[in-house]
Amino acid sequence: MPQGDKSAYTDKQKRKAEHIEEGYEKRGVSEKDAERRAWATVNKDDGGGKKSGSGRGAKTGHPAAHKGGKIGGEASASRPAAERSASAKKAAATRKRNEQRAS
Repeated sequence: MPQGDKSAYTDKQKRKAEHIEEGYEKRGVSEKDAERRAWATVNKDDGGGKKSGSGRGAKTGHPAAHKGGKIGGEASASRPAAERSASAKKAAATRKRNEQRAS
């Protein structure tokens, strides 16, 4: 099987990669880079393509699609309210400044 051949992937994995790729393109990532990142994410989540044999379909239990919110929530919850508020105000000021520069 040549490198880059996607025949070893299930239809569900192919749909998943396509959906992830669209999300990256929507955020301004180039088409080629979006495809590369999407397949890397599918590989990380599912451990690659189809695999035969007993017990080979075991779930990882922590796919990339479910990690971000948990990590972010833990980090902010451990900070004092005043510090979170200061960060939010600073972020809002930065967004406002960047918006003015763009227009």
